[in-house]
Amino acid sequence: MKNKLKVKKSAVRRFKVTGTGKILHRAHASRHLKSVKSKRRLRAMKQTKEVLGKYRRNVQKMLGV
Repeated sequence: MKNKLKVKKSAVRRFKVTGTGKILHRAHASRHLKSVKSKRRLRAMKQTKEVLGKYRRNVQKMLGV
């Protein structure tokens, strides 16, 4: 009998998998101390970014992808 795969619920809330298999996340450091950061930097933080490098493999394990 095969067991069901359990995913990390915290990872499910933080990351999104696209149709092509990319993993997207929101920018960090965008919650507070905004007056210090430039407007250009704040606009860039609003966009979702792709998870890259070795970190991607860890996220895939957590999501069961």
